[in-house]
Amino acid sequence: MATRTVFPDLEPLLPLVQKPIQYVGGELNASLKDWGEDDRTVRWTLMYPDAYEVGLPNQGVQILYEVLNEREDTLAERTYAVWPDLEALMREHGIPQFTLENHRPVRDFDLLGVSFSTELGYTNLLNALDLAGIPLHARDRGDADPVVLAGGHAAFNPEPIADFVDAAVLGDGEEVVLAITEVVREWKGVGRPGGREELLRRLAVSGGVYVPGFYDVTYAGDGAIASVAPNRPGIPHRVAKHTLMDLDSWPYPAKPLVPLAETVHERFSVEIFRGCTRGCRFCQAGMITRPVRERSITTIGDMVENGVRASGFEEVGLLSLSSADHSEIADVTRGLADRYEGSNVSLSLPSTRVDAFNIDLANELSRNGRRSGLTFAPEGGSERMRKVINKMVTEDDLIDTVAAAFGNGWRQVKLYFMCGLPTETDEDVLQIADLARRVIAKGREVSGHNDVRCTVSIGGFVPKPHTPFQWAPQLDVETTDERLRKLREEVRSDKRYGRAIGFRYHDGQPGIVEGLLSRGDRRVGAVIERVWREGGRFDGWSEHFSYERWMAACAELPQPVDLAWYTTRERGYAEVLPWDHLDSGLDKDWLWQDWEDALDPDSVDVEDCRWTPCYDCGVCPEMGTDIQVGPTGQQLLPLSVV
Repeated sequence: MATRTVFPDLEPLLPLVQKPIQYVGGELNASLKDWGEDDRTVRWTLMYPDAYEVGLPNQGVQILYEVLNEREDTLAERTYAVWPDLEALMREHGIPQFTLENHRPVRDFDLLGVSFSTELGYTNLLNALDLAGIPLHARDRGDADPVVLAGGHAAFNPEPIADFVDAAVLGDGEEVVLAITEVVREWKGVGRPGGREELLRRLAVSGGVYVPGFYDVTYAGDGAIASVAPNRPGIPHRVAKHTLMDLDSWPYPAKPLVPLAETVHERFSVEIFRGCTRGCRFCQAGMITRPVRERSITTIGDMVENGVRASGFEEVGLLSLSSADHSEIADVTRGLADRYEGSNVSLSLPSTRVDAFNIDLANELSRNGRRSGLTFAPEGGSERMRKVINKMVTEDDLIDTVAAAFGNGWRQVKLYFMCGLPTETDEDVLQIADLARRVIAKGREVSGHNDVRCTVSIGGFVPKPHTPFQWAPQLDVETTDERLRKLREEVRSDKRYGRAIGFRYHDGQPGIVEGLLSRGDRRVGAVIERVWREGGRFDGWSEHFSYERWMAACAELPQPVDLAWYTTRERGYAEVLPWDHLDSGLDKDWLWQDWEDALDPDSVDVEDCRWTPCYDCGVCPEMGTDIQVGPTGQQLLPLSVV
């Protein structure tokens, strides 16, 4: 069956909205494929539930887009959240949620895959479903509606959106999207027996796709979960995450999308390894992506060369959760710097660990580019707090590192901290000001200049599933804001340093809502729906977020939701957590012991298992995987022609 394009109806409306270019499509390296008449063709819409400027650079969506479109009998197009100005016009003129490539209605596709980096995108999912004409609740969908799949980090607890998604996938997506595609193709090829229900059953019995509708949740008298159990035969009691081994065999994206409108990242990104075993207790990304799997130096070099040639980007980001920890990072950066010396191509690393940074590395990264600021993330304001979160960077380590940077020509550093960590006191946070003053004083001393700057950026801590802090109480809004007020006054109190220290922070309100969504269960779905119906959109954007709207939704439902019960309450070991039936590979007893160690001032640090004996987190034996690190001994040679 053919499908129509909505572009003739959309085009006259574009001059009436801001940044109309974001809705046009046609980017360099976009995949334009015929819809085709063969019913066995499997058609995906991939969505990042935020604006184009945030969604287009998303690495996960770009990778799956390429992986799927490389198959002749598979088609993938993209859609993003539309801004309120276009939404109003689409509703007025009856234009549905559409894809960028061919402006086809999203409802005409077989699958809608949504990648969530943050839970604050949930209202945008509901808005897209409604605009698409897809029933909001999974139970109301028919055979003509797409299967709605959630992925990304937030999918490790999809229970708050269980009413709205048909299925969720945990972990790496490259292999599982192809497996899902084959299940759908086979089902379509034999006449779609059993309809939508049978297709979901086939996906669920594989053990790698979680279908919330096939599980019943019961609650105890105190409001906690009593059990989560399959409600039909053949459905697994636990659903496991997917782990992609041998990243060298999956060198994506090979043809990165080049945006037409300005986006948050204007660069070509290469993921140099996946996973992290540093063991920071707050870090969900580090916990759920274990084990560490490195790309080889030669594959990194090939990906950079091919991606730069295919896109024209002049900045290459070497990405991972801790890029300077790659076992051959010195050879990678030196080899790439040699290769592109004298060209317009520059290299960058994301935020670097203090204990992994060195000047040689920084000099290689800045050889072709300007010396922009360096970013470090001590996370905790005091050494006591850094011990609690297992990020053992001493104050002297940090001062020595910034001294080396300022002494070698850098003029600004950015330090990232969190407020609201377990056991934190006002004094722990106020020590951030002392640290920033020491940084400025040392910078002035070693550089001989007074124009050095330090920007302090504060984020609110949100406990996340599948981490040792999943049991921790979250700090309430009022205490968070008061602590940040005291810190701001402390930073400004010393005129010698105050003007050299920038101070950026988020207040406690968005964090407490994110906390509700990150550790919520299915009862939170009613809150999300109420917020969306009351106008909630783009909750990750401060100008669109309304704390009052979320509070009213919690309080005014027929069955009110106790915000504090989901956020500021400490959990016990025996409590059934909403995500306990979803297997990240981490042993619950190990996580609990690490939580207890965090509270014990006499406990020892948990070192990185890449270089020490195994700490029995459970991932490798549970998932049938193993750590993959170098060094390989390979070299990245300069190209003969640049």
